[in-house]
Amino acid sequence: MILRDKVILVTGAAGGLGRAFAQRFAAEGASVVCADIKGASETVRLIEEAGGKAIALSVDITDAESVREMCDAAVSACGGIDGLVNNAAIYAGLSMKPFHEIDEDEWDRVMAVNAKGTWLCCKIVYPYLIRRGGGSIVNIASASILEGNPFFAHYTASKGAVWALTRSVARTAGEHGVRCNSITPGYTMTDASKGLAGSPEDFQKNYDYSIQARAIHRAMEAGDVVGGVLFLLSDDSAFITGQNLNIDGGCIHY
Repeated sequence: MILRDKVILVTGAAGGLGRAFAQRFAAEGASVVCADIKGASETVRLIEEAGGKAIALSVDITDAESVREMCDAAVSACGGIDGLVNNAAIYAGLSMKPFHEIDEDEWDRVMAVNAKGTWLCCKIVYPYLIRRGGGSIVNIASASILEGNPFFAHYTASKGAVWALTRSVARTAGEHGVRCNSITPGYTMTDASKGLAGSPEDFQKNYDYSIQARAIHRAMEAGDVVGGVLFLLSDDSAFITGQNLNIDGGCIHY
């Protein structure tokens, strides 16, 4: 179990990729702090049923005080923080539209959560990682930044910010033994992804296209993403920082 005795904080842990991350980390021996604005009690229930250790917290990552309370609760319950996965983002519920049709309020809301929220978590969790003698931050970006998705300009721009932030954090944090990397997952079959296309016909069209565009011709599931993040959290990647790992079945090569 490569995360034995580690405390890993996962934002956006109520479902989708966040839940898959949390469950795998617990199976690898970590105590997992499952944070989500909706709470993550179901994720914790599943982890505990499987014999793992986890706590659920309701957190608004756009609010600094809420993030600080999350960190303090993690320390109180688990003794510290060794790793952070910045997974929380606005994705579900967005409608497909070109950049010039996006409402200003929607743009600001996506940027506040996806870009500012990720920055706030990096900023506030950082001193807690230093106190543990170092640690790992993994930021979840998106392969959309590599392909220039024409229908989610705000989401794509926010994930581009996450990628750029990762490199800046890595440059600063390395002197204290804190690593920061990102991943860019492709179109993954989570409930959020399934709800984006609108009609069943549009979903099938996106689904078929995503499979044909890959070198590995099958649907991408949440479990396909988890291993890369697990590696970046573990000591197996102890000399890797400021890097991005693209996980999309070979759709985009860069």
